[in-house]
Amino acid sequence: MSETHQVLRSTVTAEGMLEVAIETEPIPEPGPGEVLVKVDASPINPSDLGMLLASADLSAATGASGDRPTLTAPISANVMAGLAGRVGAPMPVGNEGAGEVIAAGAGDLGQSLIGRIVAVVPGGMYSQYRVAPAESCLLLNDGTTAEQGASCFVNPLTALGMVETMRLEGHTALVHSVGASNLGQMLQRICLDDSVDLVNIVRKDSHVEMLKSQGATWVCNSSDDDFLDQLTNALIETKATIAFEAIGGGDMASNILSCMERALNVGEFSRYGSTTHKQLYIYGGLDRSRTTLNRTYGMAWGLGGWLLTPFLIKIGADRGNELRQRVADEIDTTFASQYTARISLAEVVDPDVMRAYAAMATGEKYLVTPHA
Repeated sequence: MSETHQVLRSTVTAEGMLEVAIETEPIPEPGPGEVLVKVDASPINPSDLGMLLASADLSAATGASGDRPTLTAPISANVMAGLAGRVGAPMPVGNEGAGEVIAAGAGDLGQSLIGRIVAVVPGGMYSQYRVAPAESCLLLNDGTTAEQGASCFVNPLTALGMVETMRLEGHTALVHSVGASNLGQMLQRICLDDSVDLVNIVRKDSHVEMLKSQGATWVCNSSDDDFLDQLTNALIETKATIAFEAIGGGDMASNILSCMERALNVGEFSRYGSTTHKQLYIYGGLDRSRTTLNRTYGMAWGLGGWLLTPFLIKIGADRGNELRQRVADEIDTTFASQYTARISLAEVVDPDVMRAYAAMATGEKYLVTPHA
């Protein structure tokens, strides 16, 4: 094995430029309680793009090959105002991935993982090798490949966390705003397995057909003129009073809360609205415009943010490990991920490829294969 490896770094420069480069660095050595993973596969999730791209203008991106393949793109002054803490600091990218443990520091757990395929979520996974705490590794079942296990954490645990949050807060059904995404399809499978009513929101007829073919009962097309009526009727049937919203900008959050109120007030009138609490969590930012709220949903409502890591801390290690084990056991069924393309580190910094995966098209997911 070579003593060096390739690592992707994303830097915001003082001149207002994004620089994404492939660096050559020494392979790290695992310390006590750590393992060294040969990274075979790491997905590009929406949560990775903020760190990777820094909201740069990719239409003006240019690339350079050679010993240090690099992509550069301009960043607007408005965006730069919020990136002061990143200026000049090369940032590792890639939240999660999977591969073989090839070395371990002192400690029985790490030593027991040598030669095994694990999924990890230490960040910096767009690299050929990565050190991670042994206790954070999810040991994949025999026969599971690194590609199958690459997306073990972000999407599966987010989907499970939505259902878990629903139960913890006393709701019985939920709404999800990007139903045709990889995560959305995963959530639909969980809800079918767990007998939970799920209202999916999509934006194309083809998405409706796809989810219906997978067993979905309630799929509402936001592009239809009668979308709000579709959503209200689904909420009347399911009595869903909690929603997870990935779009963020625009009026989707407000529309969901308003339709919940309409569903709760069928045949009734109250000047203050329903007393049933309606909760909406924004967990993504596919639309970076401002969130618009039209107060047509009474006074019993809540709007907040939802992130996976704080949720896992809230439920505690024991319950978190139970959820992780469920993912490992169902990785080729409930939690299977489909990939549009597999790309090398060099392709990650190719301007045309970057514009494709940065589009975050529904149902499209890219997998980074660092050793390709």
